[in-house]
Amino acid sequence: MNTPLLDIHRAAGARVAEYSGCTLPASFSGFDSEYRAARQSAALFDTSWHSVIALRGPDRARYLNAILTNNIQSLAEGQGTLALLLNPQGHILAELEVYAVGGRLVTLSHASVRERTVTTLDKYIIMDDVELEDLTDQVGSFAIEGPHAAAIVQQTCGIALGDLPDLAIRDITIEGISCHFLRRSHFGELGAEFIARREALPLLWQRGLAKVRAQGGEPIGMDALNSLRLEARVPWFPADFNDTVIPHEAALEETHISFTKGCYTGQEIVERVRSRGHVNRQRVNLGFSTPNPPPAGMKLRAGGAEVGTVTSAAFSPAASRAIGMGYVRREQNSPGSRLELDGGIAEVI
Repeated sequence: MNTPLLDIHRAAGARVAEYSGCTLPASFSGFDSEYRAARQSAALFDTSWHSVIALRGPDRARYLNAILTNNIQSLAEGQGTLALLLNPQGHILAELEVYAVGGRLVTLSHASVRERTVTTLDKYIIMDDVELEDLTDQVGSFAIEGPHAAAIVQQTCGIALGDLPDLAIRDITIEGISCHFLRRSHFGELGAEFIARREALPLLWQRGLAKVRAQGGEPIGMDALNSLRLEARVPWFPADFNDTVIPHEAALEETHISFTKGCYTGQEIVERVRSRGHVNRQRVNLGFSTPNPPPAGMKLRAGGAEVGTVTSAAFSPAASRAIGMGYVRREQNSPGSRLELDGGIAEVI
């Protein structure tokens, strides 16, 4: 899937690459300047890796509540939450952001699992009064984040970003263009995301770019964004968790799961793991002994025995070394544990 901003990015000289089936900018001006802009001013970045599904009908919240791991029925208008779509064995089929806006539920997932997500959500609609619509081909999105993001948002649409709770959503209009506005952080700074129809997105991007540059910011690509989110310890689907793991292995139980809302697909496995108190492996944050990040899939060893795998990595200017994420067996995954990998050492941090 290509971002609707692809022509603009190429005209700007961006280097593009494929990320889990989505063609997105990897870099614009270079890693150092993009990272610095994000930390010191503001970053503008393309987030059109989403698949977007809307649910309408009087049973929409009750229905989705019975399918996903988090409490959807408690969402008031203008609120959002993170959730997981599991199979009956508890494995993660998709990560979803669910927002209540305009009398419907808007869900954001990853385009790489679009077909499976739509099919899974649709197959459970039997007696429910719910209409599901896949909007992925109609919309795109981008985000603004960083120390000056609030000022840029205020200038752009008059919203006081800091006054909104995380994952708030609003329907707004910018220069006659209707869009969803989200308070959404992708790397731990104050941030906003804009979702609009594909044909309108280039104009919104150009308007946002002018305001970001006026504040000393820059557009950034996925290379810088990957480093920034790893510094903030934000896992990405499908790189750091996917259908090979269950929520407790992915360390998502505190952010994506309600343990009080009632039944949902895969709940039996989640509750069984919760009552047992541990899993045999878990996602951890890693620091590496060299500045060069190891590739995803590299094995981690302890005493010569394989005990884990790297899922993602990048160079961190803040740490002056490569950092990343991976899965490590319970016996070796406590902070401070040092593991062997080809060409160096990985430390659990």
